[in-house]
Amino acid sequence: MVHLPQSLYSTTARPESLYPRKSGYGTEHRRRNRFPVIVRCASTESITGLSQNGAAAEIELKYVVSQHGWGVRRLNRDDEDEIRRVSLVQAEAFHIPLALFNDFFFVFFQAEVLSALLYKLKNSTPDRYACLVAEQANETETFSSSNVVGVVDVTAQTENSVLRHFPGVDEYLYVSGLDVSGLAVSGLAVSEAQRRKKMASTLLKGCDVLCYLWGFKLLALRAYEDDAAARKLYSNAGYNVIATDPLWTSTWIGRKRRVLMTKRIS
Repeated sequence: MVHLPQSLYSTTARPESLYPRKSGYGTEHRRRNRFPVIVRCASTESITGLSQNGAAAEIELKYVVSQHGWGVRRLNRDDEDEIRRVSLVQAEAFHIPLALFNDFFFVFFQAEVLSALLYKLKNSTPDRYACLVAEQANETETFSSSNVVGVVDVTAQTENSVLRHFPGVDEYLYVSGLDVSGLAVSGLAVSEAQRRKKMASTLLKGCDVLCYLWGFKLLALRAYEDDAAARKLYSNAGYNVIATDPLWTSTWIGRKRRVLMTKRIS
């Protein structure tokens, strides 16, 4: 089970009724199996819930998780500079350099990444989608857009190709980064200068915590079949391969084959 470290939260009593009713597939199931939770989309997030004995509590959550010198929090969707910084980190991580006019095409690629990010922020509710960002952890937890050096997305999904492997599960959280090509794979975007410093592992741990807070029991992601380094990272984080893209959707039409990897949160 994923637990929130004691150092990351404080509690104060609140007597009022919590967790407003929501519509949507799977909501009632999660309400019966998790304490009520509200997650507001902000750099410093207020999460309100009920403990197992029914006592009300409010948790002021600064970082979703903090380890290995990195702090992971939600993107502040009210900060335009931070949104642009996130799109730059993603674009630099996923852009494939070209022999000619590379700088020219990179500008267009970043614009496409930014457009996709803005669309998700505008059209997704805060308890169904989150963009998690990583920065060097600091005791005062003062946030600056220029400090963001890692990014990952998590989105609530109901895709049958995943759920058919898990009878009784009606929703899951999908871990992804970039979806501008139409072929989504897990995208832990990390600035080149900060790679191999356990930031990716910390981002994945942030996804675990968010999955627990939102009341989901399953995380899923896709990785390229031939990307041994990525698959090792996800395996070390507790993900297991449960399926592979059919040949007719990948190899036969010239696309790289992907594997589906999942992790249960209990």
